[in-house]
This record gives sequence, C-alpha cells and structure tokens, in this order.
Amino acid sequence: MSAFVPAVRAEFTKTLSTRMWWILAIILVAYVGLLAGGIAFGLGALDASGQDDAPPGPVGMGETVAGIPVDLLAPVVYSLATAVGYVFPALLGAMLVTNEFRHKTLTPTFLATPRRGAVLSAKWVVMFAFGALFGIAALIGTVGLGAAGLTAFGFDPILGESDTWALFGRAVLAMALWALVGVGLGVIVPSQVGSIVIILAFTQFVEPILRLAGGFADWAAQVAQFLPGAASDALVGASIYTVMSGAGSESLDWWQGGLVLLAYAALFTVIGYLANWRRDVT
Repeated sequence: MSAFVPAVRAEFTKTLSTRMWWILAIILVAYVGLLAGGIAFGLGALDASGQDDAPPGPVGMGETVAGIPVDLLAPVVYSLATAVGYVFPALLGAMLVTNEFRHKTLTPTFLATPRRGAVLSAKWVVMFAFGALFGIAALIGTVGLGAAGLTAFGFDPILGESDTWALFGRAVLAMALWALVGVGLGVIVPSQVGSIVIILAFTQFVEPILRLAGGFADWAAQVAQFLPGAASDALVGASIYTVMSGAGSESLDWWQGGLVLLAYAALFTVIGYLANWRRDVT
C-alpha cells in the first residue's frame, strides 16, 4: 500500500500533464453529440413526414419510427455515448501505457516504484477514473443534443425516469471498463501504432462484422453476445446497433455484460503483464 498510493498520484500527474486526454474528450463529445442530435432530429423528421396523411394528433404516437419502438428512441439515442464512443477511452488507456514504452519513461517509473504490479494497478485506478470522466462527457453530448432533437418533434426525452438515470450510470461504468480494456491491450502490444490500429480495426470493422454474422445462426448469436462490444451494449441496456440489426434477441443481462467486459480487461492485463511488463525495459 505504501508504494501504491504514490504510484496512483504519479499516474494522475503524468496523465494530466499531457494534452492527450482532453483532446480525446473534446473529440468524443463533439462526435457523439452531433451524431445523437443528427439521429434524433432525423428520426423526428422521418416520423413527422409519416404523419402527414394521418389524422391530427401528437407527433410520435406510432408504435415505431424507422423500426425502433417509440419507447426506446431516447435510450437508443443516449446510448450512442457508449455504442460508438467506447473507442475513445480504450484508446486513452492504451496510449497511457504505450507512451511509457515509446518515450522510455518506464525506466524512471520503475526506479521510483520497483513493484511493477503496483504501477500497473495504479494505471488501472487512474484509467478507470478517466474512463468514467469520458462517460460523463459523452453523455453530456448525447443527452444534450439528443434530448433537444427528441423534444423538438414531440417525443418524450424521459429524463425524469429512474430507468434513464440507471442507464446513464451503467454507461459511465461501461466507459470506465473500456479504459481498462485499453490498458490491457497497451500492455500486450507496447507499440503505440500497433495498439491503436488493433483497437480501431477490431472495434470499427472486425466486431461489427462478427456481430452481424451472429444474426444468421443461433449458435453464432450465442457466441457473439460475449464479444466486448456486445457485452458493453448489454451492460448499458440499449444500443442502436442491437435495435437496428435485430441482434437484441441474444443479449446478456446488464451485470453479466459488465463482468464479461471486466474479464476482458483483466485477461488482457494479466497476459500483458506476463509477456511484457516484467521484461527489462532499459
């Protein structure tokens, strides 16, 4: 414990001394916020156009809009914070570790804290906190612009519902866990370029294809629900991917999704620790 607390302080100081975290945070908020606002306004406009020939009545009273149940519109829009934004805390976690290898700062770090396990544990604590911060920032973007879009077309943003705030809490937890996954990947692949390429390739191409393939066979759907992104969506409880693809029929419970995502982070970190973290870095 005597080595762990100073290591946590040092990791917070190192992270805050760089521009990386707040640049990623700004891009994250702008990206998911504009996407949520665009989708909310788009769905509202689509629903309004479909009401032209309908009897006068409140907008959005149909059962679905673009195949999405009306009561799921707000959760789906808000969950864009994690459904598409989870790559940002993962990148931050990976870059926190790979920067140490790239700039050879692990040597003074290990000289100051010879217990390497304490250093890695400190990175987990710090990245969990920053991942949660990214989750809050992403929700500010999606809820702010998304709720405005929904309200403009007469949809209930359901911000007064306890289930909505529970979704927000689970979204923050999901983003924090994704930061830990990034730390684990960074330890496994010390090359900064390599880890970034792997994260982007898997999250943007490989997993979406695998999850899409899961919709064609029951056994594939059973496997696909244990993929990191699917587990994250299950934890949050809503996702535009699962609603639009029809893959929502096979999903873990929220707590199971959280445990699966945590298991990925722990597995990657342990493998990286055994393979690279204990090596001579001089």
